[in-house]
Amino acid sequence: MMLGQEPRQTTSNVGHLNKPSIQALIHGLNRHYYSIAINYRKNELEEKMLMNLHKKKWTDGLILKRFDTHSKINEQTVQEMLNLAIKYKAVQEEDELPPEKLAIVNVGRQDAKKHLEEHMSNLMSSNIVQTLGTMLDTVVF
Repeated sequence: MMLGQEPRQTTSNVGHLNKPSIQALIHGLNRHYYSIAINYRKNELEEKMLMNLHKKKWTDGLILKRFDTHSKINEQTVQEMLNLAIKYKAVQEEDELPPEKLAIVNVGRQDAKKHLEEHMSNLMSSNIVQTLGTMLDTVVF
């Protein structure tokens, strides 16, 4: 180490060494440490176990949101739907425009019809899940 040489011998894994990063070079880590690429394959059982790690369970659908937060989310979604309905009416009025101007007018705007459908399906599904969960809780408990 005193002569500026690395204290280790070069072995047959030289072609598999990872080059040190600029930050490692600044701190002088290229002399005393080296990084070897390690490749390890998992067997089918390990892959299956890792795939099931964050998997949703069937009971996750029965967990209800707090009623006050659910009602606030409903209010916000309905308000957004009202704004989108107004924008959708403006889109219907643009049908009278010639096709050349129509392409220029719609640049940068959100598609009101698509967002309206998305909000409607989210609102309906969340309300159905909340209602069914509440009914199930009343019957079971």
